[in-house]
Amino acid sequence: MKRVVVTGMAGITSLGSDWASIAAHFEAGRSGIRRMDEWDRFTELNTRLAGPIDDFAVPQHWTRKQLRSMGRVSRLAVGAAEQALQDAGLLGNPIIQDGRMGVACGSSTGSTDEIKAFGNMLLNSVAEGLNANSYVRMMPHTTAANISIFFGLTGRLIPTSSACTSGSQGIGYAYEAIKFGRLPLMLAGGAEELCPTEAMVFDALYATSLKNDAPHTSPSPYDSGRDGLVIGEGGGMLVLEELEHALARGAHIHAEIVGFGSNADGQHTTRPEVSTMRRAMELALEDAGLAAQAIGYVNGHGTATEQGDIAETQATHEVFGKHMPISSQKSFLGHTLGACGALESWFSIEMMNRDRYVPTLNLHNVDPRCAELDYLRGESRVMHNDYVMNNNFAFGGVNTSLIFRRWS
Repeated sequence: MKRVVVTGMAGITSLGSDWASIAAHFEAGRSGIRRMDEWDRFTELNTRLAGPIDDFAVPQHWTRKQLRSMGRVSRLAVGAAEQALQDAGLLGNPIIQDGRMGVACGSSTGSTDEIKAFGNMLLNSVAEGLNANSYVRMMPHTTAANISIFFGLTGRLIPTSSACTSGSQGIGYAYEAIKFGRLPLMLAGGAEELCPTEAMVFDALYATSLKNDAPHTSPSPYDSGRDGLVIGEGGGMLVLEELEHALARGAHIHAEIVGFGSNADGQHTTRPEVSTMRRAMELALEDAGLAAQAIGYVNGHGTATEQGDIAETQATHEVFGKHMPISSQKSFLGHTLGACGALESWFSIEMMNRDRYVPTLNLHNVDPRCAELDYLRGESRVMHNDYVMNNNFAFGGVNTSLIFRRWS
């Protein structure tokens, strides 16, 4: 078995596109949530809250030819991938194009402008807005394909379009590809573009926040006063590398991935199951060869939905007991869906390496139905940990758990 390390990390969020900017917002308790006045035309949509990236622009050196196959979700993914490759010292290096590097990436869906254009064709029998690249921008694996093509990656391509676990499955499957010796380098992560249809998905389930006139007070994961989730957007990517390959080229190592667990509830498409969520964490611990006591912090999924918060915390308590520190950065960014597993893995590594852990914003009174845990709230907490865990759970009953080890 090969050891797998993280040599590049990057993300694009509503709070910035570098850790210093994002961390400054975390420390100040400032979220990226705002009222979406542009959604007022959707009269049957109840929520008006989201975490958009208002300042995203494609780099000037990207060509028109490169851009024509990329909708917004792919642009966020490719942008994060480019920054991660730069961080790893691999951007422009020919070794990534000789078959040694692959990509594992996903999103909940492709770009919805193209879906709308195809829907218009079916409804009105016209092909307005459709062209040779429309399907490429719409297809479920648009992020992975565009990353591969943009950087000329010829290793394996693993699409992970599994809603809220798209990013974490991307990292997990990339880790396994390297661990089992299939190739030494992978780009892994996920992305999501903001669309009111995604808000409507949760609105129809009565699961969105309606604090439309107080956007910075929501979402409130684990809080007794929470009223639902808020949708966000973003892109996050990690460069994973076989340890000896990284050492041979003198790469800077951010962390080691030592465990990955993934399974399915097999019960219900939207209702989480405590037993299988717990088992995903246990699988990650078994993969890492660690006892539960080795983990110093859990980065929770923390969507601010009633069923999700309660089930997740119960599963976490069953594995770790009441003293486990836990928090959720969705309280700052909203639920970035396909991007969250990658962004939160990045945040987990940054927090571990800096011994400073971000609290859950808007968590004032822990819901008594949530299991007893050490909920981080108020100010950041200083802790020294050698291992941290990042958990994500998705519609369809998909569960993932990743364990990162401090590199020293």
